[in-house]
Amino acid sequence: MTGQAKAGRPNQLLRNLNSKIASIPMILTAVVIFLGGTLWTVFYSFTNSKLLPRMSFVGFDQYNRLWAAPRWIVSIENLAVYGVLSLIFSLVIGFTLAALMDQKIRFENAFRTIFLYPFALSFIVTGLVWQWVLNPEFGVQSVVRSLGWTSFTFDPLYTPSIVIYGVLIAALWQGTGLVMCLMLAGLRGIDEDIWKASRVDGIPMWKTYLFIVIPMMRPVFITTLVIIASGIVKVYDLVVAQTSGGPGIASEVPAKYVYDYMFQAQNLGQGFAASTMMLLTVAIIIVPWAYLEFGGGRKRA
Repeated sequence: MTGQAKAGRPNQLLRNLNSKIASIPMILTAVVIFLGGTLWTVFYSFTNSKLLPRMSFVGFDQYNRLWAAPRWIVSIENLAVYGVLSLIFSLVIGFTLAALMDQKIRFENAFRTIFLYPFALSFIVTGLVWQWVLNPEFGVQSVVRSLGWTSFTFDPLYTPSIVIYGVLIAALWQGTGLVMCLMLAGLRGIDEDIWKASRVDGIPMWKTYLFIVIPMMRPVFITTLVIIASGIVKVYDLVVAQTSGGPGIASEVPAKYVYDYMFQAQNLGQGFAASTMMLLTVAIIIVPWAYLEFGGGRKRA
């Protein structure tokens, strides 16, 4: 048996050899460019690099300056508010729309296209459109006042305390359609017999969704959460198009902080330190997901 096993190993290694050879460039790209670039960024975050990278180590000075900067603290606070609300509202709105679409309504294809269409636009276009919509001079506030409510006020992009919510509105408008499609695909994968059995047993529809359907859609929810979370961490162009980080620094986000320090302030060390903190945030998201999907699955098995 041992000899047969040893003889079978070369055959397994030679199986799909052409596919393995074809994947070598992709593997090298991932290792050299992505992993190498990541290690390079982390390495130079401990230096005093300015316009060009240089081997001038300063330890954790860049990180101390980073967490002492009010602009960085504001960007983290904005990301936390934007991230939590984006996750909640994206999932709730997306799942609600998917549940309604799953009722075999008329013109389903048309509605699905309408809801998904904003996702086809770039964040720059979305940001500019919602900058006009939320502009108090000719946007929502102006339209409502023209209808007779002259005291109505709605200018989130010009109010520092709520500007991040204006950015959130634009993000939800663009991204909810994708969440709806992912949820709808998950709902369409539910066996029709489950719905029939719940109707026969007299189980209310909301209980069927809450206690039966949603637990069965766990992989869909996890995938959706990872997609939404990755978009949250790297949000940049939407903020630049809508507010440019203003008023003042009220709508600053980490990705914009990194860009400004690396390409405008010409302080690579500070930009690398901020990038490393963003990388750490992504790792905090990805590692638990990978454990739930792979490590947890093996333990259950």
